[in-house]
This record gives sequence, structure tokens and C-alpha cells, in this order.
Amino acid sequence: MPKATNDAQLLIQSLRKAYAATPTNLKIIDLYVVFAVATALIQLDHFHSTLSSPVYFSCVGTAVLAVCLRIQVNKENKEFKDLPPERAFTDFVLCNLVLHLVIMNFLG
Repeated sequence: MPKATNDAQLLIQSLRKAYAATPTNLKIIDLYVVFAVATALIQLDHFHSTLSSPVYFSCVGTAVLAVCLRIQVNKENKEFKDLPPERAFTDFVLCNLVLHLVIMNFLG
């Protein structure tokens, strides 16, 4: 077996092992991010242009906001240790509301 294949398998195994220790709430946020990115890719493939689809902006913006939520809720992140998870979720919901109001305004 080539060394590169062995290294790749070791990397995948170590990532899988580390991700198994990830809290459930972070895994749920990860699934939401994957869903938003997958939806954005489908929209990009369907419309072949990012400017013609406000739905694309909605998906990408939602994914970015969800990543921000994940960063703030992660207990291992010391930068947001004083921020309660409820406050982070409230920020996420309010920012999503503003994002979607702007997108609705863009639709006309």
C-alpha cells in the first residue's frame, strides 16, 4: 500500500474518532450547515448564476450564520466562554430574520 493512502486512512480514522467526541448539539448544527450548503449547490446548478437566485444567497447566508452559531456554542472555544448558548441562538435567529427580510426585499 502506498504511504499516501496509509496517511489518508490514518487521517480519516483520527478525524472520525475526534468527531465522535463532539457534543450532539454541535453535530446537529453541522447537519444544518451541510443541508444549507447542499441546497446552495443545487440552486447554483439549477440557475447557473448566483445573482439570479436570491435563494442561493439565503442558503449561503444561513450556512454562514450557522457556522457562527457553532463557533459561539462550542464550549471548547474560550473566546465566547461568557456568552450563554441562549444568547448565541437568539443572535442567530435575529440575524436570520434580518437576512431573510433583505432577501424578500430583493425579490421585490
